[in-house]
Amino acid sequence: MTHLHSDHVVGIPDVWLTGWIPAAYGRRATPLEVWGPAGTKDMMAHLEKAFAWDIQTRSKEKNKAEDGAKVNAQDIEEGFIYEQDGIKVIAFQVNHATFIDSALGYRIDYAGRSVILSGDTRYSANLVRFAKGADVIIQEVAAAPDKPGKSSALVRQILGFHTSPEEAGRVFKQVKPKLAVYSHIVLLTTDATIPPPTVAELISRTQKVYDGALEMGEDLLTITIGDKVAVTKFASSSKKKVPEAIR
Repeated sequence: MTHLHSDHVVGIPDVWLTGWIPAAYGRRATPLEVWGPAGTKDMMAHLEKAFAWDIQTRSKEKNKAEDGAKVNAQDIEEGFIYEQDGIKVIAFQVNHATFIDSALGYRIDYAGRSVILSGDTRYSANLVRFAKGADVIIQEVAAAPDKPGKSSALVRQILGFHTSPEEAGRVFKQVKPKLAVYSHIVLLTTDATIPPPTVAELISRTQKVYDGALEMGEDLLTITIGDKVAVTKFASSSKKKVPEAIR
């Protein structure tokens, strides 16, 4: 996990417990391994308590949770490295909040290829440092109209926690990935008469700084990294893969 804001963690009980439910779904038989910034271990321990009744009623031994319903959680910080079967994941700190900031980004390397997950962050020189040489960077972004949106204290606060298109372009220009991808796209407005920025505006603002390949993330988007980076989207009407572009 990159950080513990509710919009990033409320789905965990479903992944954890639905993946375990005996004789159905994933049928996971081993504990769920969870890594995240400070507070992760404590949060998962409380979730185990919150769902104790559910776990016990579904377990064969009512007074003892089955292994698949257990959690092995640990708090990590910058420098944490996970390695298995040639995959290497490195955690690094980013700047998301203005208080007790333990938000993390991740670099994933495998077979000479690499991907960066920015997590939620403002412009971060540390992200740039860890992202150098990466094939793909998946970057959060947030934007609002110049007026009146930015005159709102709430909008200003939200934008202060995230990366603007221009700042993201600055990151991409420094990292020089084969492909940059926007995810966690936050488009704001405070006036019902003025729409939030469009995707086209987001791209235009980014391209004022960065002229490389840029993709808007969406559900079921597939990115294949080889000598070139291929992007495949799913057509919502047919659910079939539709080749989008090769970088």
